[in-house]
Amino acid sequence: MNKVAVIYWSGTGNTEAMANAIADGAKEAGAEVSLMSVSETNASDAAKFDRLALGCPAMGAEVLEEMEFEPFFTELESNLTGKKVALFGSYGWGDGQWIHDWQERTDNAGAYIVNGEGLKVHETPTDEDLDACKALGKALAN
Repeated sequence: MNKVAVIYWSGTGNTEAMANAIADGAKEAGAEVSLMSVSETNASDAAKFDRLALGCPAMGAEVLEEMEFEPFFTELESNLTGKKVALFGSYGWGDGQWIHDWQERTDNAGAYIVNGEGLKVHETPTDEDLDACKALGKALAN
């Protein structure tokens, strides 16, 4: 059984809803899932998982949340080599550039990004978006 960590930061609940759907999808695929906000873990513990779903919305000028998530990801980055990683989050303005930048960092760290790219949702996830999140969780678990 694959062990999957779904770790997220959410300000409005949109990214949290995505995290819950991803966790549900991974569980449906038979994985053992640990769902937690970034404040409930640290990079050292997260690095122990072979499969990670990392969620953070776009903040400011399309960057990762700077007080908790960015420091966490910066510390985790050097431990991503060979790991299967799913990236996800919501945004409210711009075109979602933050997830492309985050994907590039994750690629450069040597991780395998599930589906080849991050999953971004504009504003509140629709039922269709949540279905995509479940599918991402299943892909991460398999």
